[in-house]
Amino acid sequence: MLDILAITGPIYLVVLAGYLATRMGLFARTDMQVFGKFVLNLALPALIFNALAQRRIGEILHPAYLLSYLFGSLTMLVLAYLLARRLGGLSRTRSTFLAMGVSCSNSSFIGFPILLLMVAPVAGVALGLNVIVENLVMLPLLLAMAESARDGGGGAWHQVVRQSAQRLMRNPLVLAVMAGLIISLAEVKLPQPVVRTVNLFAQASGSVSLFAIGGTLFGLSLTSGWQRVIPLVLAKLIGHPLAVLLVASLLPLIGVAAMEPQLHAAALLMAAMPMLSIYPILAQAYGEADRSAAALLICMVTSFFTLSAWMWIVHPG
Repeated sequence: MLDILAITGPIYLVVLAGYLATRMGLFARTDMQVFGKFVLNLALPALIFNALAQRRIGEILHPAYLLSYLFGSLTMLVLAYLLARRLGGLSRTRSTFLAMGVSCSNSSFIGFPILLLMVAPVAGVALGLNVIVENLVMLPLLLAMAESARDGGGGAWHQVVRQSAQRLMRNPLVLAVMAGLIISLAEVKLPQPVVRTVNLFAQASGSVSLFAIGGTLFGLSLTSGWQRVIPLVLAKLIGHPLAVLLVASLLPLIGVAAMEPQLHAAALLMAAMPMLSIYPILAQAYGEADRSAAALLICMVTSFFTLSAWMWIVHPG
């Protein structure tokens, strides 16, 4: 267990450093947006491109990982939405963002740095596969649900899907996945100066992303009934990884080859991450910002303990 704390400790200390630096006025909270843009638009795309371009296509496209993560996430989405509507009596909009909170992980800013320390050989590939699931399926679907709820069930679906497709084609993470897959398929060997240049950007992703998360947490409020978000937090940190684990265990029964141990651990850990950092920002446009911000803050704090437990489970000792 001490080995696990030696991994999680520095990660959350960097998050704490970002929080304290912002609280002390060394950085403004808006500065974190610049750090975040650097990570999302340069560092992580460089990392994903490098991870995919330097591998054969057979080492990248892992059906078991994609199916486990996709259907585990969809299971949580459906369960959370139906329970919120049927048992909780919540509105369609609030139910949609509750479903987003339990089914969409912070793969880029928190997940990747942790995988880099736990299962480094597959960290880049796992991040690329998560980008595919989250950006091509989960977020477009959830945003379409939110728009449909706000529109009263009108014709918003087609419009949102079209807008999502347009955004995806400009998303640096998605473009990096596509470029990396093309290079891998073509079996092109990149010149070393190019590889080293891309690596310089990639190496900055972990620490900068964690620092930015800490700075972003400063100013988030717990005034909006924080007790009500506890079920959401537990569903995200415990239910989501269990759902992915369940789907992964069922896939061999239908003939899908099981994942290798490191990828299996990566899928579980990615699902065990807190919800995506832009969760309150997405919710703000639909009047759900306060509750979402409280959920994110509590989820970040609680995840120190739950992630340590999951890491011990996948890598005991």
